Amino acid sequence: MNKTASEADVETAPRPEAASREAGAGLTTGALARRLGVSPTTLRSWDRRYGIGPEVRGEGRHRRWTPRDVAVLETMCRLTSAGVPPSEAARTARRGADDAVALPDDRGAAPTGGARSRASGTLPLGDVRQECRGLARAAVRLDAPAVEQQLASAVDDHGIVVAWQEVMVPTLHAVGRKWASSGDRYVEVEHLLSWHISSTLRRCTRPLGTPGPAHAPGPVLLACVPGEQHSLPLEALNAGLCELGLPTRMFGGAVPAEALTAAVTRIGPAVVVLWAQTRSAASLPLAQHIAGAQWGVRGARRRPVVMLGGPGWLGRPGAGMLRPTSLKDALDVLSGLYSQGAPAGSS
Repeated sequence: MNKTASEADVETAPRPEAASREAGAGLTTGALARRLGVSPTTLRSWDRRYGIGPEVRGEGRHRRWTPRDVAVLETMCRLTSAGVPPSEAARTARRGADDAVALPDDRGAAPTGGARSRASGTLPLGDVRQECRGLARAAVRLDAPAVEQQLASAVDDHGIVVAWQEVMVPTLHAVGRKWASSGDRYVEVEHLLSWHISSTLRRCTRPLGTPGPAHAPGPVLLACVPGEQHSLPLEALNAGLCELGLPTRMFGGAVPAEALTAAVTRIGPAVVVLWAQTRSAASLPLAQHIAGAQWGVRGARRRPVVMLGGPGWLGRPGAGMLRPTSLKDALDVLSGLYSQGAPAGSS
């Protein structure tokens, strides 16, 4: 018997229960990995090791992740970003599964909470603080709010020195090693992490106070040598000096030699810190020139103490110049000089 067009439409249209099953089939592993900012291999590893797997499994090896599965994994990612070990994070995530919320459809939608990284896998951290692991996980996922929170907590809990030397630097080095071994896949991770570290360190600096008396020692002038753009270590030193209440003038990356010389004679700093990350950028003649700069009236001229910072100066002779081995060492030396009242040399 021939059927009317309306009857045919009824038979060919999906039944409500079938449509419901199709809509609830969940996300594929690839789609979920993109949403969370982790690799599909990580999802499969978490399923195998910690039992956080999909409730729905299609034919063969295909997996479908339901809203409840996604909620569990979001909790897992949030906890591991905070430095919680994966096994403990998995137990907590499973216990909180009843509070899972539905996610919007994944078709072309931007991930909530900001962009996600295409980089996958873990960073080679070694034996580090738990906070360092949490920061690394958040950075790889490009989870900016989590990175910001981790950095702020590290500074609040441990202070500038420990936060820099035991949390920020190990993570930066791990990202750098991963970037070097993986092409450009991790460059976005390094940029995001560096920017947030810089922002955190700058928030730790205090506004410049009123000038001291005329006979007071000048400030610490901090500058990268010409051609050197790696200013984060100087920013950490600047933040540490501000934490100690010592005056500073921060000039940042790649200061031309002429501008640096002019700044020294205009400001009359007690100490000039020259940072060089690479040996090719470290200029001993420039350092010697700065060390010989003079200012003041005849008979009472003064010159700065020069501190050489960074691996670029290793193996370079620097007679009469300070050579700290760490942020803590630099802060101890500088605070000691200022406690003496007049760290600048005279001639």
